[in-house]
Amino acid sequence: MRADREFVYGATAGLAGDLLLGDPRRGHPVAAFGRAAGAVEHVLWRDHRGWGALHTAVCAGGAAGAAAVLARGVRGRGRASVALIAAATWAVVGGTSLGREARAIGGALAAGDVDVARERLPHLCGRDPQALDEQQIARAVVESVAENTSDAVVGALVWGAVAGVPGLVGFRAVNTLDAMVGHKSAKYRRFGWASARLDDVAGWPGARLTAGLAVLAGGDARGAVRAWRADAKKHPSPNAGPVEAAFAGALGVRLGGTLSYGGRVEHRPVLNSTGRPVEFGDIERAVRLSRRVGWLTLATCAAGRLAGHALRARRAGKGRG
Repeated sequence: MRADREFVYGATAGLAGDLLLGDPRRGHPVAAFGRAAGAVEHVLWRDHRGWGALHTAVCAGGAAGAAAVLARGVRGRGRASVALIAAATWAVVGGTSLGREARAIGGALAAGDVDVARERLPHLCGRDPQALDEQQIARAVVESVAENTSDAVVGALVWGAVAGVPGLVGFRAVNTLDAMVGHKSAKYRRFGWASARLDDVAGWPGARLTAGLAVLAGGDARGAVRAWRADAKKHPSPNAGPVEAAFAGALGVRLGGTLSYGGRVEHRPVLNSTGRPVEFGDIERAVRLSRRVGWLTLATCAAGRLAGHALRARRAGKGRG
């Protein structure tokens, strides 16, 4: 079986597995990686960028290297290769769990139970829930759905299409490291610098594809393009900016504004200022948009792999001629 078809079959099976099963409640491979990365951090932590870069190289490089060894072991064995790609895809994507958490918070808000919504919010993002009212919680959920569509689904599939199982695993490792040490706290400002910068680089193509597909799959393509062009660069994150702006425009809502992380207040620019305030009903719309973007990403990546094989075969045929 050709490698491009192995990726298409495996990635499709893995994404379907995520849709049907979601993340395992126990023994998740990403959680195991997080524990291992934490152990490495315990040994290597110094308030220094160089030591942080070493931590990033050991953890992300080790994960991608182990995945490469596994992929090499099943190379040329069609069914085994498809199974490995499917398992890796299911392990690294998290679209279904993302949607479940978002919907749980939306359901609590719809029932008027703000305390439950606040209790569940940390499962989705790192904001201080006690300082948020109903509208701010809904806004936080929509923003998290948008950003995590890129991080937990699209980016992984893009790197899987480019580099197979090592790409899938390596991207998720980098993204997990950024969540662990890439934030600007006093402890990680220097040590986490390398993880944050590598995540910016690795997330760049997936974020632009996510924004572009949100334009196609959302309800207001013109509004999504307008918000993307006008507001994406205002966001402090080079990758969250395009994604959140495009989602805001597609859904017709305003995102951004004041928020709080770990007691640190940030005043972010408003995205899609002509939109209306977020309501709890917009959470379901955001989840549906996220799912459409995920499946469109799979189709895009599959088409890219198949087209790449056809182009290489054509060049090889011309070379022999």
